[in-house]
Amino acid sequence: MEKDKNKIQNGIIVSIQGPVVDVKFFTQDDVPNIFNTIEVKTVNNETVVFEVAEHLPGNIARCIALQSTLNICRGAIAAPTGDQIRVPIGDSVYSRIVNVFGRPIDGKGNIEGVKDTKPIRRPLLGAVVETKEKSKKAGKSDIFVSGIKIMDLLYPMIKGSKTGILGGAALGKSILTLELIRHVVKEHRGSCVFIGAGERIREGNELYFELSKSDVLSRVMMVFGQMNEPPGCRFGVVMTGVTLAESIQRQNKDVLLFVDNIFRFVQAGAEISTLLGRVPSETGYQPTLISEVSEFHERIRSSEELGGAITSIEAVYVPADDLTDPAVVALFSFFDNVLVLSRERIQLGLYPAVDPLLSSSANLDPDIVGKRHFEVSQEVLRTFQRYEELRRIVLVIGIEELSAADRTTYERARKLQNFLTQPFFVAEAYTGRPGQTVSLEDTVRGCERILSGELDKVNDQNFYLIGAMPASFS
Repeated sequence: MEKDKNKIQNGIIVSIQGPVVDVKFFTQDDVPNIFNTIEVKTVNNETVVFEVAEHLPGNIARCIALQSTLNICRGAIAAPTGDQIRVPIGDSVYSRIVNVFGRPIDGKGNIEGVKDTKPIRRPLLGAVVETKEKSKKAGKSDIFVSGIKIMDLLYPMIKGSKTGILGGAALGKSILTLELIRHVVKEHRGSCVFIGAGERIREGNELYFELSKSDVLSRVMMVFGQMNEPPGCRFGVVMTGVTLAESIQRQNKDVLLFVDNIFRFVQAGAEISTLLGRVPSETGYQPTLISEVSEFHERIRSSEELGGAITSIEAVYVPADDLTDPAVVALFSFFDNVLVLSRERIQLGLYPAVDPLLSSSANLDPDIVGKRHFEVSQEVLRTFQRYEELRRIVLVIGIEELSAADRTTYERARKLQNFLTQPFFVAEAYTGRPGQTVSLEDTVRGCERILSGELDKVNDQNFYLIGAMPASFS
């Protein structure tokens, strides 16, 4: 039961250990609820916000600071707000950058015209059983065409699904995310929410100016809690972002939720768990790993009541390129599509560097994408599988020693591999080529032409970093 804000007495800070602060209250009734906030003034008269994480004996609330605890004195007065963190919602948040509290940090002044606020935490929503039949019911009309060939062909997205882009450092996760944002806004006139969780300040700055240059800021809300901020902020920022996405969903609109990087959210949770003195699991991560990841992902869902759907695309940093890392494994079960970026493909210059054999999609079903699309995609995957086997042989004995049939398969796979590369609009400065968007029909038709043998006499380099397949090659 919510406590009466007017009757709550102030507390006193009795301990500060980095971002963990203990606040003592005079009676048990004065102790704020879990997730409620407490405000404290520093010696410079700045306000710092804490979030209650635990109740300890002796009427003590153990809190996690969402801002730096520098210049806070032991014995300082701590004033409970009587409420959770609440963020502004509505169209006025479009094109603005806000922090975990929903306060603007883009230097453009206050957000005008805010009519309502929402708490960033929600009660447990209950399980949603997603059956195969229910997925099929979505139909072709609910397929989201990204304009990126390899994604549309092998890892189609449907509204309300979750896509994970997995990769180590410098494999192009942010570039791929940025290209998708541009396509959603430019081609579909859709709404996006971007969550920058624990990434570099430089990347947030580059994102803002890239979106501004592409003229798509007007349909994007941005929430940042970056690498230089305390773990409580990096952890809470994803809840702020999904709250903004839910506010768009309530307007009977579909929204794309981008998270860069969801691994940093897990990492921040591990830091908080350690600071609170919890015993880690045998893998070194927090014992609450699955429940924390679930709390976020269960809010990304379609709603028949509200009409809209939240579709998420989440970048996942893979430590040391180890796909068996416990945090990465914990995220796997929540994704409908898993796109694994390969360092080997980056070295070969294949962009986007999606490894087709390590990646997977639950949406690649003939009842969802159609029989033709499904059969072409399966033939492409079979060709890539055989190519991987032949590639090892070729490295030893050379291509001349292959049988005629194997050599044909090998060369067609090389053409498919190059055809599924693509110049991005947001990477024009790096590739020197104008960006290309390709329709699903052009992608499927291009693969059919390669697989049928129609283009066997064309050099595989002619397919590298092109958009749609030309009608003929000169």
